[in-house]
Amino acid sequence: MNVSTNAMPSKAHASTKSTGKIVQVIGPTVDVEFPSGQLPAIYNALKIVDKERNINLTCEVSLHIGDNVVRAIAMTSTEGLVRGMEVVDDGQPISVPVGAQALGRIFNVLGEPIDGLGPLADPGKRYPIHRAAPAWARRCSFRSSFATLPPSTAVTRCSPAWASARAKAMTSGSK
Repeated sequence: MNVSTNAMPSKAHASTKSTGKIVQVIGPTVDVEFPSGQLPAIYNALKIVDKERNINLTCEVSLHIGDNVVRAIAMTSTEGLVRGMEVVDDGQPISVPVGAQALGRIFNVLGEPIDGLGPLADPGKRYPIHRAAPAWARRCSFRSSFATLPPSTAVTRCSPAWASARAKAMTSGSK
């Protein structure tokens, strides 16, 4: 069995869409067989839609297990899936909306709003859920006082001592 967990999708697979068939379902894992040479990249989204059974499921490729079969993880319940169902490779990873429109909103792992405020007016820019973290310098590039600390505690939120200073301020009864 040739098992691959290569996290970086190749350019050849990144934009192609192919169709496969379910060969096995065990809990949240779904094994899907694709035609030779059309294997989706690791982290690609797979869509399973069956209107008769009211199934609209997204899976994420997590493993190439050999013999043109991938193992995918379902993002919702696999109830109702059967062998032989059609699966479509989305050709890209699962992504979520980012930017000003996403501030203050709550999304599920598929990037769908779940806060009851309706869909985004303009989904605009989306980033994949698996991507490299920003460099440390970008995560902490500014210094500012953390508003919930007492004024006498001059600790910046980028300081290593921030957490201990906040804990000390909270236990001393100050808010």
